[in-house]
Amino acid sequence: MSTIHYTVAGLAERFGLVASGDGARVIDGVGTLAGAGPSQLSFLSNSKYSSQLAATRAGVVVLREADLATCPTAALVASDPYVAYAKLAALFERMPAAAAGIHPSAVVADSAQVDPGASVGPGCVIGERAVIAEGVVLGPHCIVGEDCTVGAHSRLVARVTLVTRVTLGQRVLVHPGAVIGSDGFGLAFERDHWIKLPQLGGVRVGDDCEIGANTTIDRGALDDTVLEEDVRLDNQIQIAHNVHVGAHTAMAGCAAVAGSARIGRYCMIGGNAGVLGHLELADRVTITAKSLVTHSIREPGEYSSGVPLQDNRQWRKNAARFKHLDEYARRLSTLEKDSDNE
Repeated sequence: MSTIHYTVAGLAERFGLVASGDGARVIDGVGTLAGAGPSQLSFLSNSKYSSQLAATRAGVVVLREADLATCPTAALVASDPYVAYAKLAALFERMPAAAAGIHPSAVVADSAQVDPGASVGPGCVIGERAVIAEGVVLGPHCIVGEDCTVGAHSRLVARVTLVTRVTLGQRVLVHPGAVIGSDGFGLAFERDHWIKLPQLGGVRVGDDCEIGANTTIDRGALDDTVLEEDVRLDNQIQIAHNVHVGAHTAMAGCAAVAGSARIGRYCMIGGNAGVLGHLELADRVTITAKSLVTHSIREPGEYSSGVPLQDNRQWRKNAARFKHLDEYARRLSTLEKDSDNE
């Protein structure tokens, strides 16, 4: 595989950045401020790492103008170094091209439609009436079930399962082990046993979404479960049936959203946070890690719940006091009333 390389000046011109220092320096990779070498690009976006800038050996550093004076090497000045780095680093990602065609070990139903430009890897199974569009890559052992559609230039990395009635938009990236279109958790209790509710809906995923490894998205009971465009889900996330997630929302690992909740656009859900069923979150709501949303949120902003980490001895004392919280509240109310009557 040939080496990917760019000059500092070429990178600046390509992404509309301001170059400082040796514009002819050749860059062929990326690295951290502490670990990058003279032919690598690094970045500084978090002030916690400012102390590493003066000693860096990186060939070029992406940074804000305010940090330029302490940079010992070439620099690319950006208003948002993290965003600029994301775009620059993509140039150095080495992804082998997938060969078009269907691997001999794949099983494809007669009624399925597979575009000639798609790549279907070893051990894949494509069900009845499934549609695989142009430029799609199905990695090893992916399953595309009945009545599923995979939009153009989407990629299922490996062992991804689309169960049934799943529609992926264009340029969707799904990481290994994800399951989309599984049964929602719908049950009715009759006297002494559970009756399973049929899950008759599907899942619709918009363009440019990313779904992390071992994440599960249940199909709807009647209506579809929906992810609008550019939704980003981390690993091991649970999206229950009939959930609607607005465009450009991102969720960190192990978050869970219960059935029929509606998440707005541009929301951020922290790791291991939970949203109870049938609730609504407005656009641009941020839920911090390990928080539990128990009521609808109508206004944008940052919301938290839970008890911060503390010394175990102190936590035990506070936990014991919590049991008497209602008693303390009643006593305080009585004292306030007595004070008002004096």
